Amino acid sequence: MAPLPYAVPDIQDNPDGWGPCAVPDHLKDVPFAPFSKGDKLGKAADWTQQAYQRNQGRYGANPANAVFQFFHTEEEDSFHLVDNRPAKATKFGQRRFQQNKFAQQRREREAARAEREKREGGGPRQQQKKNPWQQHWREQQRQVQYSSSVDIRPEWAVKEQIPFASLAKLTTSVGEPKDLHSAGQLEYYDKAYDKLTTRQEKPLERTKRAFRSVSTSDDPIIRNLASEDAGRVFVTDAILTTIMCAAKSVYSWDVVVTRVGDKLFFDKREGSSLDLLTVNETAPEQVPEDKDSINGVQQLSLEATMINQNLSQQLLVKGGEKSSLGNPNPFDDGTGELASVGYKYRRWTLNSDAGVDIVVRCEIDGVINNKGEDQLLSIKALNEFDLRATDWRKKLESQRGAVLAFEAKNNLAKLAKWTMAALLAGAELVKLGYVSRAGPKDNGNHVILGTQTSKPRDLASQMSLNPEHCWGIVRALVDMLLRQPEGKYLLVKDPNKDLLRLYAVPEDAFETNYVEEPLADADEVPAESAPAAAADEAGDE
Repeated sequence: MAPLPYAVPDIQDNPDGWGPCAVPDHLKDVPFAPFSKGDKLGKAADWTQQAYQRNQGRYGANPANAVFQFFHTEEEDSFHLVDNRPAKATKFGQRRFQQNKFAQQRREREAARAEREKREGGGPRQQQKKNPWQQHWREQQRQVQYSSSVDIRPEWAVKEQIPFASLAKLTTSVGEPKDLHSAGQLEYYDKAYDKLTTRQEKPLERTKRAFRSVSTSDDPIIRNLASEDAGRVFVTDAILTTIMCAAKSVYSWDVVVTRVGDKLFFDKREGSSLDLLTVNETAPEQVPEDKDSINGVQQLSLEATMINQNLSQQLLVKGGEKSSLGNPNPFDDGTGELASVGYKYRRWTLNSDAGVDIVVRCEIDGVINNKGEDQLLSIKALNEFDLRATDWRKKLESQRGAVLAFEAKNNLAKLAKWTMAALLAGAELVKLGYVSRAGPKDNGNHVILGTQTSKPRDLASQMSLNPEHCWGIVRALVDMLLRQPEGKYLLVKDPNKDLLRLYAVPEDAFETNYVEEPLADADEVPAESAPAAAADEAGDE
């Protein structure tokens, strides 16, 4: 078989380099452009051609490489691209670019400030040390300047100043209390309100019962106990819980302290704000101190106090069986029906080494029969005033826990005082009622949206409230007051600082502090005052 012919191709040898020695004829008319291995060539189907050209210009690509891009010019006129929008940069890239830009600007400002301070002859500005207590979140966000709860006279001497930071780590154990006296009658809780829902809201009724808010020194039971030397410190639960939770308060309050011999009596002034409940005291958005606004501090306090009193009586069974605490109500003067309130006078050992015992008058709102056993009950009301911001009617059914957590954040001081009052009284349960306005601008009519039952210990745990820490604050203040000489003192919470001040005041400081009004004409005397005026005239004759 004859071999196939095989033609050996011509091999061009370039002695000066590599590649062909001459340009072939069919490549002579092709334009030449510089090309490097780092340049990117166009693709056969590049849907992001516009963005690619923009990136080439940004990163310094050679514009001469455009000759390598492929463009088909013989397409039909009816052909359209599906998506010809430029590719967008990712948010991460934009945010990172902005952060780098801001960091660069900050470094430039710091460098310019350092250079200016150097020219002026001063050293670099020293960074201030941050104190976690002095720069509390309330101090950083406080914008509203609140007024003091009492008019401080210039002649009153400041005895002590107690910053809240010094109360942070105080703790003491007081042990179990001893019941000295119990009085009053309690009505049973109406369990029908446990089935109440937002779709079956019930109007809040106004009670005609009278509430007695008697101060410590005016309590006849406390006077008898003081004469029997039952303790050295005497106080009511409303005053004591205010002192216990002082570090959580924002608004101003004041307490009158009288030392007689080796005894201390904590009282409230006539017309004191201790009888009123606060609303959104610890909220990030502060409530304005506008007396004319229904959403101001004063009007909200009056509204919350009225709601709490009405709810505490409406949730009880009227005219049914009552639970007696053994003694009649000490404040029943026979002038009208009193609210269902029970009183327990209890004693704790505050300082066993110094022999300091504290006697507290505790209040209970009702009693509930749970599985055949009567349990003491504390009834409190949480009220909604800003219907658009909270909207309880939608959230209570599915997010009741979140609503309570939100209220605990905005009303931490109030809920902490309620919890400590229940623990002091020995109440097994706390019944919280959710009450809302009938309308956003109607602060006179309200509806009950639901109730919730909690144990005082569970509430304290949710708010990180330590009873031993609360007792530690009381013991520190009592020890400080027992070192003072006999006399009358005023403990005031500063309205705009986390600070307590102790003033030495005269004995008649709050007895002669009244506003003198002009005498009325004879025609302006009310009709009910005529018999009294006649009796005075007869006595003069």
